[in-house]
Amino acid sequence: MEGDRRESAVAVKGFERELICPACKELFTHPLILPCQHSICHKCVKEILFAFDDSFADGGSESSNQSSPRIKISSSMDRVDRISRSGVYPGRKHNSLTPRSSLFPCPGCQRDIDLGERGINGLFRNFTLETIVERYRQAARAAIAIMCDFCKPPPQESTKSCMDCSASYCNECFKIHHPWGTVKAQHEYVGPTTNFRPKILMCPEHEMERVNMYCEICRRPVCHLCKLGGCHANHRVTTMSTAYKTLKEKLSKGIEYLISKESQVKAHITQLDLLLKETEFNSERAKQEAFQSFEKLSHILEEKKFAALRAIDASKNLRLEKLQAQAEEYQGLLENNGLVGYAQEVLKETDPSCFVQTAKQLHVRIQKATESLKCFRPAAESTFEDFVVDIAKQELVLGDLTFHSNGLEIPEINELQSRMYNKALISWEWPGKRDAADTYVLEYHKLNREDESAVWQEIDVCSKSKVISDLDNDSSYAFRVRGYKGSICSAWSREVILHTSPAPVFSFLFDDKCGYNSEHLLLNPRRTSVESRAGFSLLLGSERVQAGCYTTLDYIIGDTGVTKGKHFWAFHVEPYSYLVKVGVVSSNKIQKLFHNTHDVISPRYEQDSGHDSGSEDAFFDSSQPFPLVTLGMKKFFIPTTPAASKDAASRILPLPSCLGICLDCDKGKVGFYDAGSMKCLYECKVDCSGMMYPAFALMGGAAVHLEEPVTAKYGEYDDNDI
Repeated sequence: MEGDRRESAVAVKGFERELICPACKELFTHPLILPCQHSICHKCVKEILFAFDDSFADGGSESSNQSSPRIKISSSMDRVDRISRSGVYPGRKHNSLTPRSSLFPCPGCQRDIDLGERGINGLFRNFTLETIVERYRQAARAAIAIMCDFCKPPPQESTKSCMDCSASYCNECFKIHHPWGTVKAQHEYVGPTTNFRPKILMCPEHEMERVNMYCEICRRPVCHLCKLGGCHANHRVTTMSTAYKTLKEKLSKGIEYLISKESQVKAHITQLDLLLKETEFNSERAKQEAFQSFEKLSHILEEKKFAALRAIDASKNLRLEKLQAQAEEYQGLLENNGLVGYAQEVLKETDPSCFVQTAKQLHVRIQKATESLKCFRPAAESTFEDFVVDIAKQELVLGDLTFHSNGLEIPEINELQSRMYNKALISWEWPGKRDAADTYVLEYHKLNREDESAVWQEIDVCSKSKVISDLDNDSSYAFRVRGYKGSICSAWSREVILHTSPAPVFSFLFDDKCGYNSEHLLLNPRRTSVESRAGFSLLLGSERVQAGCYTTLDYIIGDTGVTKGKHFWAFHVEPYSYLVKVGVVSSNKIQKLFHNTHDVISPRYEQDSGHDSGSEDAFFDSSQPFPLVTLGMKKFFIPTTPAASKDAASRILPLPSCLGICLDCDKGKVGFYDAGSMKCLYECKVDCSGMMYPAFALMGGAAVHLEEPVTAKYGEYDDNDI
């Protein structure tokens, strides 16, 4: 018995890492299957996902309904820093006609996964993985027995567990609670376990329906109601038995192939073991060589240091001697001391011959002392400015000291492919024709005028691009990258500066329900682009046109609104667009937006005066109770204000490649930005008393494309692979 348990523990130990949750790095606990096919613990989902609305309200509990894989989600999460990833914002509400969705950052593949309208309430529990984890736990704690749940103290060791009763029994208690000839006698029992899973897997969308089909598109079990009228109505499905057989055959073939290549795998393992040893040996040799190189530099620095100190000491001694001699000389000028005292004694001589003989030389010395008093100058300087060691260049050289090779090219950050929106996407290229580096190191730091010594944050990257999140809004960041090939690295690339948005990015789609004019506007399937078209109504009404006609602006709004906070969104306007208006609209004025439009085929009764008086613009500006900025013909038109210049040319700016709008509901302001440089082009006040929606208007040939959030995309799945 003990030997079997030991063998089981060894067998399970081999695939232990397959049972570890990628989020908490512990054994899975009630794992859920994400759409990307990765599994994650239920408790980890609650820590990662953060929500403010009812989409993540109570959706069933695993303890109250063991037959359903639905999970109860707490409404108060403790990870506020996941707001931007969850796709839900404070004060943000969805249009009731628009299905909502939520994004979940998968820690397994590092991608944002769309959980759909039901969020994690629509995820299945991975009962197979739970069973394997439970077997591993039992093998790991083989000495710990599962006790009977019904024995009187002291309880006996259980011999079997009932899957219907979700309890463990010893032999005697099992006979008592499952008497022969009763319904309980037909219950399914297994060996002692603590993992009780439901016999029938129920649909998370339709609680009373069991799953009996498999969707080949979504790669998940579904019930017949999902196929008849649910989100899988137009998907290709197969029976559960067929999917079971197909997947089991594929899995068996894959396992058989791997087993047949066991000798090859062992050869690779042997080669890897050899490489491990070589790596250890070569690393020690490289460390020794590096140590010797730095020791050599250290010896050079020590010699330079001692030479500099000796030169300073020599200069100090020489200066001290000169200053000391000068001090002694001036000491002799004092009365009754030194030269003055000697001269006073000479003056006492009365014999002229003797006096003249001595006084002549003494007079010369007195004259020199007098002159030195008139222009005093120290015999030596006390400063040692000439002995300051300039190490600025050496510091730069030592700062770049690394395993550098001239043969390794320097990567270049591609500013056209790199962009900053909800996150930063940094892409770089390898300029040379030689092989690219094996790995890269990307560094970035926030530019702060007050703190010049900013610390670079470092990220190891295996590809030529990297998505960086958790950056501060309304800030500038510097980025640089270097490549590594083995132990050799390139120099740093040129620094590239990118600017973050002035507020958190607000995600929405074009609303195809509220006021949407399908005759004049054309939405793409994802509802991220809208294009205006004239339609047949204008051509059919052309018979009534005498002098010309005007067409109305066709409005479209976002499917999501906000009531508070500060939000930013960006979009592109096609260069060929004739007239586009962009801005925001309050829910209190949406009716006026869509119902105060003009007949698209009405003739103009007043003839055109023939000159551009701007009366049409004045009409539109006075009739619109919400801020809209005019774009068109590759120009950005600043609205007229009493304080603005009367010169029309000063109000016309080149149209940026990407425009942004920043709405501050709390301060009642809306700003229009060049989303590339995050420079504000125009700002005005706005009434934010109601729900605020992004608003767009198009006339003539025009198109608007919403900026896509920076996120990792799903891998392509093969439809033939169930």
